[in-house]
Amino acid sequence: MSNRTLKIRNIHLSNELPLVLIAGPCQLESLDHSRKIVEELSNICQKLSLDLIFKGSFDKANRTSIKTKRGLGIDKGLNILYKIKSEFNCPVLTDVHEPEQCNQTGEVVDIIQIPAFLCRQTNLLIAAAKTGKIINVKKGQFLSPYEMKHITEKISSVGNTNIMLCERGSSFGYNNLINDFRSIPIMGESGFPIVFDATHSVQLPGNNNGSSGGQRKFVPALARAACAVGIAALFLETHQDPDNAPSDGPNMIPLSEMETIMSQIKAIDTLIK
Repeated sequence: MSNRTLKIRNIHLSNELPLVLIAGPCQLESLDHSRKIVEELSNICQKLSLDLIFKGSFDKANRTSIKTKRGLGIDKGLNILYKIKSEFNCPVLTDVHEPEQCNQTGEVVDIIQIPAFLCRQTNLLIAAAKTGKIINVKKGQFLSPYEMKHITEKISSVGNTNIMLCERGSSFGYNNLINDFRSIPIMGESGFPIVFDATHSVQLPGNNNGSSGGQRKFVPALARAACAVGIAALFLETHQDPDNAPSDGPNMIPLSEMETIMSQIKAIDTLIK
């Protein structure tokens, strides 16, 4: 199947076009915090001639423990995303966890993301698809890349073929993930744009006494490898102080390191495309 191109405002997403950066904090914390991050990311992307999509979650419904922070909630979170989108002319992405969240979310965001743990939930996929928005589906840690065709069929069954498929690692024993980079060209055979989530690929699920750990030192290497295989977009979570972030701190890239990482990624992407 030929490679499809998805358009978000002036951004074009395709496996054959220059790579797009999807980046932001794990949890939305405040409007000021989001502004600081997107401003720095925008400066980096302008310098490197990269397109940016801002990512932030209003709810982390799949956290390991009931005691950990889940987020600001849908109303406050979408209000932040709306203001970021308006002020910075930047497309925005967030994830949903329940079918009832899809319509409200679709009124604000450019891309609705389906979390990996929920990627086979038919009602959620259909509700998201019916918004007409681009749907970014994270491949479940428990799925092979070949099984993602069934997920794309569910979404397209209601007439929405605006689909992105995201690789984020596969379960490898207890509390560990591993990446099989064959999954990128395998999913790419669908023609849909492929995203690589480098930060969640280094997650150590549930191994940190009530939360997930991670090995952020491996993020740059995995990101470079995925880019060398060929992807439409790179997904990186970032924070000015990851070790004190409310969630996924061990996986996130310090904001101060993003320019160095992305300059390498840009060079690899330019070389192979």
